[in-house]
Amino acid sequence: MDVNYALLNGATLAYLGDAIFEVHIREYLLQEGITHPNQLQKAAVRYVSATGQAKVMQHWLKEDVLDEVEISYYKRGRNHKANTKAKNASIGDYRQATGFESLMAYLYLAKQTNRLNELIHAAIEYLNREE
Repeated sequence: MDVNYALLNGATLAYLGDAIFEVHIREYLLQEGITHPNQLQKAAVRYVSATGQAKVMQHWLKEDVLDEVEISYYKRGRNHKANTKAKNASIGDYRQATGFESLMAYLYLAKQTNRLNELIHAAIEYLNREE
């Protein structure tokens, strides 16, 4: 069954994008040799936190990494009126992270696997440099 992602709102896209990114990060951490659940959780926070995702988005926007369609899906998530906010992030970071997650979902649903993997790899590399 194909989902018409063009009709999904930012929150719905972010819901899916969060899970997609989380799975990729968990796989990356396992490949890095981290296998203890508590260590995995601590290591994942840098990548999956709203603050980390916001940093990535700020970098990508500054460096013109995204095309117009990708930016539109980012903005769909960023501009969605949320009823919740992240526990340990500013509203601005939370909104940017929601946009990041929306972008991940769009790429997944559009079956743009290569681009999705490219951006996830770029996000990991960027956050690793930001240590």
